[in-house]
Amino acid sequence: MHIIQRHEWVLTAEEATAIQQSLRKDIVTIDDFSTIRHVAGVDVGFECDGTVTRAAIAVLNLDDLQVQDRAIARRPTTFPYIPGFLSFREVPAVLDALAKITVIPDLLLCDGQGIAHPRRFGIACHIGLLANVPAIGVAKSLLVGKHAELADDRGSWQPLIHKGETIGAALRTRPGTKPLYISPGHRVSLETAIAYVMRCTTKYRLPETTRHAHKLASGPAIDQPAPPDESSPQQMSLDL
Repeated sequence: MHIIQRHEWVLTAEEATAIQQSLRKDIVTIDDFSTIRHVAGVDVGFECDGTVTRAAIAVLNLDDLQVQDRAIARRPTTFPYIPGFLSFREVPAVLDALAKITVIPDLLLCDGQGIAHPRRFGIACHIGLLANVPAIGVAKSLLVGKHAELADDRGSWQPLIHKGETIGAALRTRPGTKPLYISPGHRVSLETAIAYVMRCTTKYRLPETTRHAHKLASGPAIDQPAPPDESSPQQMSLDL
């Protein structure tokens, strides 16, 4: 995968803000891709009291959602935790992980925001733009915006509005659970983003892409995932 490094990563918050404002003009929020065969989950965890960033990529077949490739990369953490600047803390390791995979995904589902961000440039935008791959933000919590109440049916959604602009959607992927917050990252429209998230979601709240990437990013500190234990309520608590 060809990665374009468009800026440095050791930055102040003010410099990071300027980069977000500069790069957001290059984000494409209409469908700009052909056939989607492989989808990838992107997630990040931390080791050694947060001093090491651990990024994971899990590439799945879209048809059967079976894992075809996976990679883990680690880097020293160089940017502090500041809401709205997640990508500057996590993306360097994500790009290292993307460089390791051999099955190139046609679409990325990133754990975090796309344009549903104060400056319309969340982590899914950042990764999608630098890797030039269609990307979707799949966030577990709301960062900015408001939405109407959702029905409890699987697949129900409401537009997420911020400052009069539709920036994403609150999406119910499983009845009786909290919604996910979906937004375009790059080269994907909102409606298409919702459709692919639902296509990647089975019986859990989170899409299978995110579930597999999360196990790699936050599981035992080894480069291969532990055998899954689908029967363990403790292990699956994040998905309920």
